[in-house]
Amino acid sequence: MNTNSIKKLYFKDTSFASLMRHRIYNILLYASKYDAFALEEDGRVDEQIFNEYTLLNLRYPPRFTLVGSEEEANKALKEHTFELIISMPSGDSVNPFEWAKKVKADYHDIPIVVLTPFSRMVSERIAKEDLSAIDYVFSWLGNSDLLLAIVKLIEDKMNVREDVDSVGVQVILFVEDSVRFYSSLLPHLYKHIFIQSRSFMTEALNEHEQMLRMRGRPKILMARNYEEAIAIYNKYKKNMLGVITDVSFMKNGVKSNYAGIELCKEIRKHDLHMPLIVQSTDDSNHQLADEQNAAFVHKLSKKPMVELMEMITNNFGFGDFVFRNPETGEEEMRVQNLRDLQDEIFNVSDNSLYYHTSGNDISRWLYSRAMFPLAEFLENIKVPSSREETDMNRLRQIIFDAIVTYRKIKNRGVVAEFRRDRFDQYSNFARIGEGSLGGKGRGLAFVDSMIKSNDILDDFPNTDVMIPRTVVLCTDVFSEFMEKNNLYPIALSDVSDSEILRHFLKARLPRNVLADLYAFLGAVHTPVAVRSSSLLEDSHYQPFAGIYSTYMVPFDAKSKTNMLMMIAEAVKAVYASVFYQDSKSYMKATKNVIDEEKMAIVLQEMVGNCYGLRFYPSFSGVARSLNFYPLGAEKAEEGIANVAVGLGKYIVDGGMTLRFSPYHPNNVLQTSTLDLALRETQTYFYALDCTQTDFVPQVDDSFNLSKVRVQDADEDGTLKYIASTFNLQDQRIYDNIFDKGRRVVTFANILQHNVFPLADILKQILRIAHAEMGRPIEIEFAVNLDYSDKPTHSFYLLQIRPIVDSKETIHEDIGKIPDENTIITCESALGHGITNDIYDVVYVKPEAFNPAKNQLIMYEIEKVNKKMQEEDRNYVLVGPGRWGSSDVWLGIPVKWSHICNARVIVESGLSNYRIDPSQGTHFFQNLTSFGVSYFTINPFQGDGTYDLDFLNAQPAVYESEYVRHVRFEKPIVVKVDGRKNRGVVMKPCD
Repeated sequence: MNTNSIKKLYFKDTSFASLMRHRIYNILLYASKYDAFALEEDGRVDEQIFNEYTLLNLRYPPRFTLVGSEEEANKALKEHTFELIISMPSGDSVNPFEWAKKVKADYHDIPIVVLTPFSRMVSERIAKEDLSAIDYVFSWLGNSDLLLAIVKLIEDKMNVREDVDSVGVQVILFVEDSVRFYSSLLPHLYKHIFIQSRSFMTEALNEHEQMLRMRGRPKILMARNYEEAIAIYNKYKKNMLGVITDVSFMKNGVKSNYAGIELCKEIRKHDLHMPLIVQSTDDSNHQLADEQNAAFVHKLSKKPMVELMEMITNNFGFGDFVFRNPETGEEEMRVQNLRDLQDEIFNVSDNSLYYHTSGNDISRWLYSRAMFPLAEFLENIKVPSSREETDMNRLRQIIFDAIVTYRKIKNRGVVAEFRRDRFDQYSNFARIGEGSLGGKGRGLAFVDSMIKSNDILDDFPNTDVMIPRTVVLCTDVFSEFMEKNNLYPIALSDVSDSEILRHFLKARLPRNVLADLYAFLGAVHTPVAVRSSSLLEDSHYQPFAGIYSTYMVPFDAKSKTNMLMMIAEAVKAVYASVFYQDSKSYMKATKNVIDEEKMAIVLQEMVGNCYGLRFYPSFSGVARSLNFYPLGAEKAEEGIANVAVGLGKYIVDGGMTLRFSPYHPNNVLQTSTLDLALRETQTYFYALDCTQTDFVPQVDDSFNLSKVRVQDADEDGTLKYIASTFNLQDQRIYDNIFDKGRRVVTFANILQHNVFPLADILKQILRIAHAEMGRPIEIEFAVNLDYSDKPTHSFYLLQIRPIVDSKETIHEDIGKIPDENTIITCESALGHGITNDIYDVVYVKPEAFNPAKNQLIMYEIEKVNKKMQEEDRNYVLVGPGRWGSSDVWLGIPVKWSHICNARVIVESGLSNYRIDPSQGTHFFQNLTSFGVSYFTINPFQGDGTYDLDFLNAQPAVYESEYVRHVRFEKPIVVKVDGRKNRGVVMKPCD
């Protein structure tokens, strides 16, 4: 009997069909629409689960029932049967722990899992909660593989006794009590085992017992304390493949610093050869592990996951469709994926094709990869009884056509797999690679889906709402690039940013990626934006917006090859930005490990048109579904928008954008008086310099952007509906463009005269996106206006990301607190809640302030912040101008990593330095997500108070020419009422 006969026999083997009898067929998924979308579209969890189920010869994959409220969940539980409940609480969700108690009382046999974001607040909350009703708590890290790991972990526990007893399935004991760590590790561990199992199935088909072992993949049993671990070991030690254990966890009800070592000692009493892997954050435990003949992984090493997987492979003894000659069993051809099968089907010999199709081998392989409709179709096609050449070619063509049709249907309305020979001008969104889309990519995919599922967005007159043509290089491309070019040593070193960039630019992208990019450029006729899209970027609870680079690549109509080289250089430069010093500092500040960060890249056709030697859209904008600075009749829940001529960099950098509420477009503060309109409206914009076709990336990703006067855009014809004209003689602004007069960016024809339905579009998008993501959101957009007689304007959504809305309640009227009890009072406060663990104030000395020294002041503040990081202390930061502005004349140009320990940031105007308050998009995202309060005060004109004399009277912890740091023995309580936009920093209580 040849190896293929063995393969067929054991797919149908009765004993194997009896394995995994207790399965999770129905899962109640309590989550927002966005969370469900991210799981299904980005991680494609269904496909992974389908793959595992089909490999086990099970017919029915699990189904997910999505509910968005407690009422819907309770109703679903009454009407249907579920084997697992997963709760993913969003900002508006009920308390999952209290709800679980109620459910467990009525459905005590259903496992309940809570997926919760990782943060200090959540960790402290979990420590205080009664977890008796919760089977597992997992930390949601943005990795959709976690859901697969949860399902498999629970199924393994349900089936381990019967499967071990019946065929001797092996067990891996995993001991860990850190929610964050096991949430990060389990997906890697399961994925590794699945890959190894599939690989052995293909490579070792002629070895019966190994085939049996791979069909019954090792099960993972997790213990969270010593008693659980020793009980599992004693029960399954005869079938245990190996043990992975932490060092410090609970034993006898108390935390034991060496419980893992004691577990190893107990195992060694019974088995001297059991593979043991010890993990610890304390490298000194390495010697203790060596004494037990156990491998050791330092959790804080640069690549702990890679090291662990290598140790599992090396210590625990551990796949492609192979076309074989049916007579000899020899391999004729090997295909790794559906694309390979499509490309190679005409090269398979008649005998091999007949053999595999008549035996349904191809359909079985497709079932294992969750390609159910295609698999079912091929399973039922009639295989010709003769093996004549004509009949076999017809069969090949049927298979080829079915694959092509399946791919096209599958890609419709979702993220398409990139195909060089199919991506054209009609394609919209495709992914290169099999990894994650990253934060921006995932958001764009969600937006694309949202637009298609909401017909109201198609109803705006003469306007198309869409996303730009987009291709995403997934995270696996990044991993391959890093590994093949051996870049981790230099990337993780302390060399300068420019040196890191130099090494990355010398490296080579995978050839297949370059070929894909070349095909992509065949459908592109504009410059291309190359944007970062990391796993952590734009996440709901770990904000990374604005940390990494974005490059604008000019369009070279003369040389497609030259443009490919420019795109490739930009991609490598974005990869390099992951390892810049600011990025590393930010990772440290957010308690993330840089080894866990993976980078996808979004390539988008830039929105705009070419005007001579510059390229830019009619205007760009940012809109938020929450307005933290409502004016007059505006309400916080109505949202806010900021728009500006040209590229969005002007908005991000804190330029003088036009700010308006979509519900009150006629009420624009900046154009309410002549003085404001002339003083506080846009005077310049950014455009892509199209002359630089010798594109060489720099650390500063804006190196090829031009700063252009608004007046110069007049000759481009782009100000027709955007600008008004100031007539010097009669001192009036007219909502038209005249031959003479200063151009004033008022957007009057759009906002007041509705020549383009911007306000209506934003109202609908903010409403829909807020509802479907289940939390407040922020969008970036760009618009191309059509000035023809029969216009078709284009509104492009470029990005969407969540913003965190704190819901802590203030039970007092902050406005009634006496000024003598406060250091700072503010009537324009951003944030919400009470902070009572701050003892420090860092402030720029007003009497010494000089905007020409803002760069130097930045370095001084960074120095203080580093010290605060080392001491794990938070502080109040006060200074003039716009914090974070890249224009040093508008404020101190700090980046988030420079002030990341500040929990209250204050912009304090001076009588001789009046800068409008900043609402920068990336900075805003970081502030709200970290719960940082942001005050804007101008005490010299009665807008808030600032007791500088009180601070100056305190002894200084640190003082320089420009910066002073004071510390109090008792906390200075900060109170912010987000509903009334009021905030105070209290003096320490006596």
